[in-house]
Amino acid sequence: MLAGCTPWPAEFADSYRRRGYWTGETLGAFLRDRAHRFAERTAVVGAGRRWSYAELDTRADRMAAGLARLGIGAGDRVVVQLPNRPEVFEVAFALMRLGALPVYALPAHRRAEISYLCSFTEAAALVVADTDAGFDYRELAEQVRAETGGPEHILVAGDTGGRAHMRTLEEVREGGGAGPGATAGPDPGEVAFLQLSGGTTGLPKLIPRTHDDYLYSVRASAEICALDTGTVYLAALPVVHNFPMSSPGFLGVFSAGGTVVLAPDPSPATCLAAVEAEGVTHTAVVPPVAMLWLDAADGGSQAHRDLTSLRVLQVGGAKFNAEAARRVRPTLGCTLQQVFGMAEGLVNYTRYDDPEEVVVTTQGRPISPDDEIRVVDSDGTEVAPGGLGELQTRGPYTIRGYYRAPEHNAEAFTADGFYRTGDLVRTTPTGHIVVEGRAKDQINRGGEKIAPDEVENHLLAHPGVHDAAVVAVPDRFLGERTCAYVVPRGAGPARSELRAFLRERGLAAYKIPDRLELVDAFPATGVGKISRRELREAVRAAHAPAEPGAPPPTRAAARH
Repeated sequence: MLAGCTPWPAEFADSYRRRGYWTGETLGAFLRDRAHRFAERTAVVGAGRRWSYAELDTRADRMAAGLARLGIGAGDRVVVQLPNRPEVFEVAFALMRLGALPVYALPAHRRAEISYLCSFTEAAALVVADTDAGFDYRELAEQVRAETGGPEHILVAGDTGGRAHMRTLEEVREGGGAGPGATAGPDPGEVAFLQLSGGTTGLPKLIPRTHDDYLYSVRASAEICALDTGTVYLAALPVVHNFPMSSPGFLGVFSAGGTVVLAPDPSPATCLAAVEAEGVTHTAVVPPVAMLWLDAADGGSQAHRDLTSLRVLQVGGAKFNAEAARRVRPTLGCTLQQVFGMAEGLVNYTRYDDPEEVVVTTQGRPISPDDEIRVVDSDGTEVAPGGLGELQTRGPYTIRGYYRAPEHNAEAFTADGFYRTGDLVRTTPTGHIVVEGRAKDQINRGGEKIAPDEVENHLLAHPGVHDAAVVAVPDRFLGERTCAYVVPRGAGPARSELRAFLRERGLAAYKIPDRLELVDAFPATGVGKISRRELREAVRAAHAPAEPGAPPPTRAAARH
């Protein structure tokens, strides 16, 4: 196991193997098998290209050989920040065939997040696009390198713009030869990649996923979702996120021999046109995107689209309002499947044979019979059936600890290995989960998870800020938006100055507060020295603003 990771106890690992959950297959071998079985079938469509399974497999081999020539090998970490383009699959599978670990970053991340990921993981390389959606990722890579002194290699999907210290992915692939040659490959029990957690603390946590545990969730998801060679899956969300990666996501589609269509953005104009053009059968979105699609298809700008191919719309990332959920079948003519899970492991689905009322009012039930669920009160005591409490879980694809985070692990996991999800839930007699909110101090902005501590720390770096508290406020599109309350020093900075300051510090756009309030002091709470959580609750009670009405963002990621 990679240093800094927590393995499953031997008795659990042995049990998961005996039960057939962990089969000993690696992700590199997974693609190779599908390339043999579905060689000429179309695997991926995107950015004007169509690659067959055989072509994707060959490109991954050649990319692996090129990366090996650069000195990238087993155990090396490589930060991958690519938009929805076919190269993301080529690079990820190439790295995993070498035993190197992709560290998945979202396209929305900026200097603060990418610098942290490169430094914390001691990344050997950073892989970026040239430009996407008007943003130049090469400039971002240069800023990261100047700030951190690394990584050694910067690889670009597209044009380097003449930067001598950068290489294009095409150069790496074409200079690598036919493939990596005969190698034993990584152990299936080893870590395959690192994902970013939507954690509650200022520094994001990294989630280590092994080949064995992740591929079990992929296979089980593909079966539950009834995927086959006729499946055409539209990836509307960033594919490096857990939801569109494995629930069932592109890996589930590859498992079944279907086709993945990559959308450059989740807008109704882009995605509903793709459904019509490509005969999309399945897709997955977060609630605010689903609501935009429903409005556009129901007498809106996309009402003329032929959406008859669409069979399943998955919605996850945040709780889907039941009234909006009821609109899916009559408006889009397809089945709604609610999905609730986390990159740390546990995934729940509503099933196709669930009654409609269950589908629209619950967030599904677990994948595995060995997903252990308990719902506890603030003292850690299990609540009565149907009672509200914090969800804890462990199972064959739920991690036992974050990467290099022993102190946080002691808080995030119980002594007997259950992950404290921070979600407030209740369970139904049928085993379905209903999500009611969050116990952890985290803001869920339409599927984008924001740690208040992180934003507060950036605000406190401004010389004109005495104190800051970031809280969630309700929003009918996103579920929650962010409001930052700032106690200035003296006259203090203007709101526009604070927003510009946060952008200059390289904070991702979705983390910049939707609303900024300048206040003289925080309200007294009636207790002595108080925690940050108590302060935020007091601020929320004293200053909760009216619901803002700005439209949702055009890009969203999901902790589904």
